[in-house]
Order: sequence, then C-alpha cells, then structure tokens
Amino acid sequence: MRIEITAEQRALESRARDLAQGEIKARAAEVDRTESYPWDNVERLKQAGFIGMTIPKDLGGQGLGWMDAVLVIEQMAQVCAVTARIVVETNMGAISAVMAYGSQAQKRMAADMVLAGDKPAICITEPDAGSDAGGMTTRADRRGNRFVMNGRKHWITGGGVSRLHLIFAKVYDQDGQFEGVGGFLAIRDETQGLRIVHREPTMGLRGIPEAEIAFEEMDLPPEALVLPPRGLKKGFADLMDAYNSQRVGAATVALGIMEGAYETALAWSGEREQFGRPINEFQGLQWKLADMSIRIAASQALVYKAAASGADGFPDKLMAAQAKILTSESAIAVVNDALQVFGARGYSRNLPLERMARDVRMFTIGGGTAEVLRNVVASAILDKKLPQTRDGYVKAAAE
Repeated sequence: MRIEITAEQRALESRARDLAQGEIKARAAEVDRTESYPWDNVERLKQAGFIGMTIPKDLGGQGLGWMDAVLVIEQMAQVCAVTARIVVETNMGAISAVMAYGSQAQKRMAADMVLAGDKPAICITEPDAGSDAGGMTTRADRRGNRFVMNGRKHWITGGGVSRLHLIFAKVYDQDGQFEGVGGFLAIRDETQGLRIVHREPTMGLRGIPEAEIAFEEMDLPPEALVLPPRGLKKGFADLMDAYNSQRVGAATVALGIMEGAYETALAWSGEREQFGRPINEFQGLQWKLADMSIRIAASQALVYKAAASGADGFPDKLMAAQAKILTSESAIAVVNDALQVFGARGYSRNLPLERMARDVRMFTIGGGTAEVLRNVVASAILDKKLPQTRDGYVKAAAE
C-alpha cells in the first residue's frame, strides 16, 4: 500500500507543528507537574480546528479522515502526550462509534459536545474485566420502556473531566435473559446514577485523569442505546470496530513521543563533547541513534498504513493491532535510549525525557495490551478464532 500525503495534509501538519512547538510545548511540563487537565490547550485546539476534524460537515465538523487526524496527533505528541491524547479522543474512539452507528439525534448531540471541547470517555474496562472485556459485569436491564444500569468501570480516561460517556454493558430483557452487549450514552452531571468513584494516581500522562466510575440504578431512556445495524447480538463486535481508530490514535501518540525524544537526543549528541570531541563521533552512540531512527521509520510506516486502511470506514483490525504493538514497544526503547544519550541530565526533571519515559509506558497497556493484540494478529494471519477461555479451548478441541 502506497501512502501519499497531499499538499493539504502537509499544510495541516505544518499548522499543527507550529502550534505544538509554541504554546503547547511551553505548557507541557506544568500540565504534568500539576496533574491538571489543560483546558487552555483545548481552546487552542478548537481555534485551530483540530477537535472534531473527523465529524461530518453536516454536523459541524470538517469531514476529514484518519490520516489527517494522525498528522496532527503526531505533532502534538512530540511535545505533550496529554494534548495529543485529547486530539485522539475528540476525533477517534467513542465519537467515531457514535458517528458510525448512532441515530441522527445521538450524532447531533455528540458532535455538538465534542466541537464545544468535550473529550468523550469510552467505558469498557472494569475492575475485574480488563483484557477479558467479554467478562464485564456491568448490566443494563430492561424495565418497561427504560434501561436501568448497574456496575463499575475502571481506568476510564477522562473520568471526572469528560461529560459524554459511551458505556458498554450487557443487556438483559424483562425476564433476565441475556440479549447482547450494547453501548449507552450518558452525560456526567445530567444522567442520574453516574458517579465518579476516584481518580487513579498514574505514573505518566498525569494531565488527563484515569478514574473508576460507578453506575447505580442509572436510569436511561431507549434513545441512549447506540445500536449498530446488526443489533445487540453483534453489537459488541461492531462497536469494537470503532476502537480500531482509537488504537491507531494511541500508536500515533507513542510515535510522536519517540520522535520528540529522538530529535532532542540527536541535537544534543552534536552539542555535547567528551574526550575532546562531540559524542556523536563515537560509534557506540552512532549505532544507538541509527537504531532509534530505524524504529521510528518502521513505526511511522505501520501507523500511516493503518490510518490509510480506514479510508472507507474504520482502520483494518490487523493493521491497527500491528501498528500499536510495534510502535508502543519501539517507543519505550527509543525514549530510554534518548534518555541514555543525555546521561545524568536525562534523569533530571529539567528535561522532558523523564516525563516522556513515564508517559510512553502506558501504550503497551491501555487500549489493548501488546500481549492481547498479538492474539489479534495471530488470529488474523491464521484465519482462526483463538479463544482464551478454558471452555473455549475444550469446545474447539471437541469440534
């Protein structure tokens, strides 16, 4: 697949770079230190047109594609991963699911909220159901013409900041019979029964909260259910297709972080002198820089390929998984090597590298661990369903 970046996309990338290297970069360390959500950066992103880019034009957005969003995210992530994640989640993930599968009223509501600056929260993970999303216990019971939801979600990005929530829950009919998994829209401070339990003290990405959320007899109208065309039985699979865009976005943040770390180390290697010459004249360091550039080039190629695969819908599941695995793992290696180039200086909080080392560690975990995504890749290349449950393996063997 040949990836061509248009002149318009290069102009978009240039505008993103100018904003990132200016006001966004200047705020990054403070956002991390204070663990505060950067509402001022949200306003800057809105004014620049970087929020809701992928929302259709008839709903107030620009109708741009995943590649356009990726180019902006990549530039933001080079200086501030928190701001980059805001761009991800106002263009991908929950908002893309609603744009694809929501009713016209749901689309309008979600578009208006995002374009106003809200970062939607996608609520899948639970305290006892992480990689095993199918093991969720949050349930929505039909009671008359309403749904009543009970349960808990954990590690919800934006919890306590986000207003719009797309919540995955098992749906049961009036008689308690399981119908399938659905996604429900709820709004913090408006939908009664949605409660933020607590915020997790995270290692990195400190400017965007990760929270546990409880749903206690949360009353929802039928209009809250986002229902894909194939209905509840296939609803979980269809809604998770939207998560492929989120994975491409997460991979792009990791890509941008390692690019920022590499560029910082590359410049320093020509300035720092030891033994009477610049340190980049030592072969050991040259090889380290070479390996960093190779990892970046390979990761960028996969990320761009995954983004381009979604030209007519969501990014390809296999490509999104491959991009996230390679990029998230490569980014950890590149950031660690970049920090090493600086020696003791790299360990100091006076440079962004220690923050980058903390931020980048999340991307082999959140949005699908590298291990689980390897199962996704294996399943695709072998063209086999590879169940992880003990019962699944017994059934497969019997058949």
